Amino acid sequence: MPALPAGPLAVPDNADTARPALVAGAGGFIGGHLVRTLRRQGREVRAVDVKPVDQWYQLVDGAETRTLDLSRREACEAAVDGVGEVYNLAADMGGMGFIENNRALCMLSVLINTHLLQASRDASVGRFFYASSACVYAAGKQTSPDVVPLVESDAYPAMPEDGYGWEKLFSERMCRHFAEDFGMETRVARFHNVYGPHGTYRGGREKAPAAMCRKVIEAVLDGTGEIEIWGDGEQTRSFMYVDDCIRGIQTIMAGPAVEPVNLGSAELVTINQLADVVEDIAGTRLRRRHRLDAPQGVRGRSSDNTLLRETYGWEPSTALRTGMARTYAWIAEELETEYQLVAV
Repeated sequence: MPALPAGPLAVPDNADTARPALVAGAGGFIGGHLVRTLRRQGREVRAVDVKPVDQWYQLVDGAETRTLDLSRREACEAAVDGVGEVYNLAADMGGMGFIENNRALCMLSVLINTHLLQASRDASVGRFFYASSACVYAAGKQTSPDVVPLVESDAYPAMPEDGYGWEKLFSERMCRHFAEDFGMETRVARFHNVYGPHGTYRGGREKAPAAMCRKVIEAVLDGTGEIEIWGDGEQTRSFMYVDDCIRGIQTIMAGPAVEPVNLGSAELVTINQLADVVEDIAGTRLRRRHRLDAPQGVRGRSSDNTLLRETYGWEPSTALRTGMARTYAWIAEELETEYQLVAV
């Protein structure tokens, strides 16, 4: 495991430590890291995912592990039984290549949050965290690589990413209205491009940082000396290292309730610059073949962290070069093991 961010990750003072914490989507990338952090803090954790356990990205000693389909109401009721707080990271999603070609599947994730909110209300859960996405932001505000960092109000008038973004925006409103109508303690964070070790790096659901690491490593191992980049590579993004994401989740969950808040890095780069970073880490230079017909998403997107800083006194700080070096090292080890097995 990579080192946690500097400073102790303590159990929040207001955490309901007498009851387990539920992590929905625990078999996924971010969920696995969150379960591991909660267990390090001495928390009891119920880890739930729809995938069979042998397909989870991480299994954490001491966590209660369950396979449940949280799109079903009865599964949500079983999941929240006896827990003190809920972290909902469960969704059918992936990188841009997945969400642009699986809009109905992404929309169906609304069943998870709806049923989980209802079950949590009925079970008197203390606090409920929902993982939203920067894909809720209006496309018209993301048409230039020189994008102005997005503030939370930029989600309206609504024109989010079709499918995935609409589901996230609707589920944000569900959390808001459950707080207003039923007095639930809800927290919502809009994640901006989370990356790091112990995630998917191939198969169609991977995101740009992991995909770039894989492409560079394979080009080196195969000796092809070439990588494919989707689009012209001048589209811009900010990428948040997973340790910062976990710290942010816990900071927001423990702090005051505000409208949905950005959780992302403010370090903006082009995709070509992301490739530069990975090549520097690998100590190589490769030819680039730009595929202009591939899914690219919006032209530019970055996180304005003003509300995050003003409310919680913190923002993500892991430099892209630092986080990518850790990510590259983990993916390289995985791929080198695969290549050795093939060679045998």
